[in-house]
Amino acid sequence: MTEGSSPTAGPARLNTSVAHNARVWNYWIGGKDNYEVDQRVGDHIAGMFPVIRAVARADREFLARAVRCLTAERGIRQFLDVGTGLPTVDNTHEIAQRMAPESRIVYVDNDPIVLVHARSLLTSSPEGVTDYVDADVRDPDTIVERAAETLDLQRPVAVMMLGILNFVLDTDEARDIVRRLMAAVPSGSHLVLTHPTFDADVGGEGNVAAMEFWNAHATPPITARSRADVAAFLEGLQPVEPGLVPCSRWRPEPASAAVVPQYGAVAVKP
Repeated sequence: MTEGSSPTAGPARLNTSVAHNARVWNYWIGGKDNYEVDQRVGDHIAGMFPVIRAVARADREFLARAVRCLTAERGIRQFLDVGTGLPTVDNTHEIAQRMAPESRIVYVDNDPIVLVHARSLLTSSPEGVTDYVDADVRDPDTIVERAAETLDLQRPVAVMMLGILNFVLDTDEARDIVRRLMAAVPSGSHLVLTHPTFDADVGGEGNVAAMEFWNAHATPPITARSRADVAAFLEGLQPVEPGLVPCSRWRPEPASAAVVPQYGAVAVKP
């Protein structure tokens, strides 16, 4: 499971009769923007795979650490957040603009409930800019074209893809999306991603049955991948230490954070 919302083609319509990932994820991290059907499915999956709530929290905490690193250590002032999900506390722009008020952030999603919340909650500091693009992750050309209205693509950009590539079921297509997005930004840009895994050494075996249940009872369909498949998304980029690790172990706070079956990485374009 993951925070980003569906990359389904065509105009998105709000459907409250079927559990939806963005709302279930919101439920797992303690949010209120969900419905009974989301809570029911979320509770069932958490019963099958209890670590999923820890995964949701770890993914959110990884986002904060990665944005702080990029802003404070890497001098990044532009963020393209693809698969925004429902706004909660400490969104990308809030973290970045607290440290660098001039930061410019473009959020991308195509879920109608996310759009409604984004317009009201994703507001910018006076010195910076926050924008929202209603677009599909499967259409990177449109994302780049629309993002260029707000971001200067001649300057480094952090491309945030937390929990979104797992909705692109074809691995070759997912790799192509990453390549096209990173090709559109200059040297010094960064890719930030998280992705669920079924790898047993990080406790991912339970993801298999949990995702089978999800795909039968909720939307959109999802997949987990091996470490090798996730690492392939970083081809041509230079991982920032500690590299591709469970997202809870990427510069953890505290250092003893438990392992979760969700990989995370930050990598720079040479």
